[in-house]
Amino acid sequence: MAALSTSFVSSMRFSSSPASSSLLSFPKLSVRISPRTNRFSRIYAFSSNDIKVGTSIEVDGAPWRVLEFLHVKPGKGAAFVRTKIRNYVNGSTVERTFRAGISMEEANVFKETKQFTYKDGSQFVFMDLSTYEETRLNEADMGEKTKWLKEGMDCNLLYWKDKVIDFELPITVQLKIVDVDPGLRGDTAQGGTKPATLETGAVVNVPLFVNVGEDIMVDTRTGAYMSRV
Repeated sequence: MAALSTSFVSSMRFSSSPASSSLLSFPKLSVRISPRTNRFSRIYAFSSNDIKVGTSIEVDGAPWRVLEFLHVKPGKGAAFVRTKIRNYVNGSTVERTFRAGISMEEANVFKETKQFTYKDGSQFVFMDLSTYEETRLNEADMGEKTKWLKEGMDCNLLYWKDKVIDFELPITVQLKIVDVDPGLRGDTAQGGTKPATLETGAVVNVPLFVNVGEDIMVDTRTGAYMSRV
């Protein structure tokens, strides 16, 4: 019996030879702990409490931009948010009041930079310089901002539901004076202004010392003369 036990144990001994080791070895596992990721997209509930200047909201099926807001908590009654909003599509401005904390639809308005290339009849043609794709806007839909448009100027086109709803000019533009009233005279040292016609057809008031052929900087938000270039 002792002999059998010894023989049995001997048969169970592992060989130290390379061949035997290769049969009993296990591959090493490389384990990398990846950062924890969230499988679910974050859901953000927009409410009237989130309104700020510049926020885009959807009201009565149209996109609006918040120009002014004020959170009001009266001594009696429910809190509310008083706003002044501008319609992206038709440019109208209204005052609206929303009850504090109510759910609202945030308008997904986004911008893409395009270059104004030329005017084709009553349409203004903008080009994406990456894809060379053209976007055409009707003159009737663009308002008075077209008086500052100059070929080669970069603008932001605003999209909502895959449609262009507005465009933004640069805050300042450089334009050439093509005409001034030659009969106007004045003491340039004492100030004073005169109307001047720019290359785009816009008319601005400029200092008396500014002359035809000079380039000036204009603030497109106010239409005011800023400086000579």
